[in-house]
Amino acid sequence: MTDPAQSTLVDTSVLLDVLTDDPRWGAWSQSVLAEARDTSRLVINPIVYAEVSAGFDTIEELDAALPKADFDREALPYHAGFLAGKAFLVYRRRGGARRSPLPDFYIGAHAAVGGYRLLTRDAGRYRSYFPTLTVIAPDP
Repeated sequence: MTDPAQSTLVDTSVLLDVLTDDPRWGAWSQSVLAEARDTSRLVINPIVYAEVSAGFDTIEELDAALPKADFDREALPYHAGFLAGKAFLVYRRRGGARRSPLPDFYIGAHAAVGGYRLLTRDAGRYRSYFPTLTVIAPDP
């Protein structure tokens, strides 16, 4: 049964694994997504929605793949924007590349500010820059 107090923000990597039936990660992502759906509320935000949309020709097809009955859509909190910017600044000061990792920082910050778990296949950056975040990811 779903715990209404528990929410899980689902990262793009997991959704794409499931939607494309990725040969390496599809089964893992499907399994943990189903478990998260059974135990928590699933959340996506506009960044995740935009990243997944690249694989669809119409918004109707995308909405059918990410049904509102399964995935609550949330706006990006302004506090998450601040936290994402600060985490990105630390990343850059540590020598991180400029090439568009900011969306990942925003996804991590959204989960952190909301007190959500984050379901992702790409845990390294989230664990490094959001140490209080509960990350659900494959074993390293």
